[in-house]
Amino acid sequence: MSADTSRGTLSGVSAYLLWGVLTAYWKLLDAFDAFELIGWRVVTAVVLLLALVAAQGKVRAVWGALRNPAMLWRVSVAAVLLVVNWTLYVWAVVNEHVIETALGYFIAPLLTSLLGVVVLREPLRALQKAAISFAAASVVVMTVAYGRPPLVALAIATSWAVYGLLKKRVALGPVESLTAETVVLTVPAIALVAWSFTLDNGIPATATTGEWVLVLLTGLITAVPLLLFAHSALRLPLTMIGPLQYFVPVINFLLGWLAYNEDLQPSRVVGFVLVWIGLGLTLIDTMRRRVLVS
Repeated sequence: MSADTSRGTLSGVSAYLLWGVLTAYWKLLDAFDAFELIGWRVVTAVVLLLALVAAQGKVRAVWGALRNPAMLWRVSVAAVLLVVNWTLYVWAVVNEHVIETALGYFIAPLLTSLLGVVVLREPLRALQKAAISFAAASVVVMTVAYGRPPLVALAIATSWAVYGLLKKRVALGPVESLTAETVVLTVPAIALVAWSFTLDNGIPATATTGEWVLVLLTGLITAVPLLLFAHSALRLPLTMIGPLQYFVPVINFLLGWLAYNEDLQPSRVVGFVLVWIGLGLTLIDTMRRRVLVS
C-alpha cells in the first residue's frame, strides 16, 4: 500500500468513525430541543466553513454557485434536505431512537440504488434487485415489530439518498458545497438561535458551561469529518470508500443497543439481518462489477 493510499485510508476511517461517535456527542445535549440544536449547528458551521473556504481561496466558487439561478436552486433544495436529515437524526438521538437511525442509514445506500434506476435510468442488475427486495422485506418486518412503519428510519434514508442524488448535480467540492448549503440556511438558523433566547428551558437560559462548549463546537464537529472525507476521497477508489460508510450505522446500532439500552426485540433483529443481507449483496455486486471493468 502506497503512502498516499495509507493516508487516504486513515483519513476515511477517521471520518466515518467520527460521524459514528457523533451520536454520543449529541446524546450529551439531549436536554435541549433538536430544532434549537440544529440552529446553533448551522450558525457555528457557516462561520467556520466560510473561514475555511476563504483560507483555501475558494470563496469565488461558492459565490458563483449562489449567483447562478440554476445552481442556487439545486443548492437550496440540497440544503433543505440536509437540514431535514440533520434534524431527524438529532431528534432521534435525543429522544432515544438511536437504533432507528442506524436502520435509516443502513437502508439509505439501497434506496440510492433504487433512485439511480428510477431517476437516472440506470439498469438494475440481479443482485441489486435482490438487495432492494431484502430492504423492502426489512421495512415490512420492522413495521410489524414496531407496530408502525419505521418512519424516522425511512425519512432519514430518503432525505439522505435524495440529497446524495442532488449532490451529483452540484459542481462543487465537498467543503464548498456544504458551505454554500449552510449559507442558504443562515437566515432561518439565526432565527432559530434568536428563538432559543426566548425559551425558559432553552440553551441560553439553562446550559452549563460544559454544555455551552459542546454547543459552540457543533460547527467544528460538522466540518472536521467532512475535511477528512474530502482528503480520503482524493486518494482512494470508491470501492474502498463505499464499505466505510457502514461504520456509521454499525456504531449507532451498537450505541443504541449496548450503551443506551434501547429495546431490541428479536423481530427487530430479523429486520436488521434482512437489510444487512441486502447490503452484503450490494457490496458483492459492486466488487464484481469493479473486477469486470478493470
